[in-house]
Amino acid sequence: MKNDTPSLPFRQSETIVDPLTELAREGARRMLAEALKAEADAFVASFVDEQLEDVRQRIVRHGFGPERQIQTGIGALDVQRPKVRDRLATSDPSTKIRFTSNILPKWARRSVSLDALLPVLYLKGISTGDFQEALSAIMGPDAPNLSPSVISRLTAGWQTQYDTWIRRDLSARHYVYIWADGVYLQARMEGNAECILVIIGATPEGKKELIGFQVGLRESAQSWHELLADIKGRGLSVAPEIAVGPSHRYCVSTAGQWMGPWGSGMHWTERFQAQNISAVGFIS
Repeated sequence: MKNDTPSLPFRQSETIVDPLTELAREGARRMLAEALKAEADAFVASFVDEQLEDVRQRIVRHGFGPERQIQTGIGALDVQRPKVRDRLATSDPSTKIRFTSNILPKWARRSVSLDALLPVLYLKGISTGDFQEALSAIMGPDAPNLSPSVISRLTAGWQTQYDTWIRRDLSARHYVYIWADGVYLQARMEGNAECILVIIGATPEGKKELIGFQVGLRESAQSWHELLADIKGRGLSVAPEIAVGPSHRYCVSTAGQWMGPWGSGMHWTERFQAQNISAVGFIS
């Protein structure tokens, strides 16, 4: 007897089949492979005039490296990195011409976008033990396996990058506009009265840059003084044309002391309701 009852394949409840994502992942894998091949071919072509004594090409393609997985925002991609060979026989390795992919560095295991996602999750309050679950919810079952120890090593790297950034030289920087404000955050700061004091500048070309920030006790004069003194100590000396900041006495009085010769030409006004700006200083 023929059974006309429709049937559906059984799947585990936690398994989500998304044909669109699978199609996008396969397309991304193919495009990445083509881009890597084109990059290697362009490198070889740039040395087309380099020849050996027997007139053979010195720089040639040399197959592919072993297949590896790259974790991206749409899941894991299996790729092979093209290899390039320098045929020149020499006892000095430093004279060899070596190919390094700008698209896929030799030891890369994660895309830049995924690396950018990890500190965001951390700042949102995701504990080191819950990263895997959070990534699986975002990226599916192919999410990278990041143990708490791996996350701890990453956070140590982020701290090193921050330490380098916070000590950078500002003597060559020029900002025509400067914004200063205090921002209260929830992540990892529950129960504290701290806020992030932030100073942002706009260059003459119109590019906004984070000049500096500091964790302060609410928005006290001492906190503002420490941040502004640190920025001045790292060489920022060119006066802005407009400075925008909180109109309360802590920021205004401290900024006036810090600006020195700037202060005589600046006028701090109260809140502009239409623009929702607390205080504006103009160079006259």
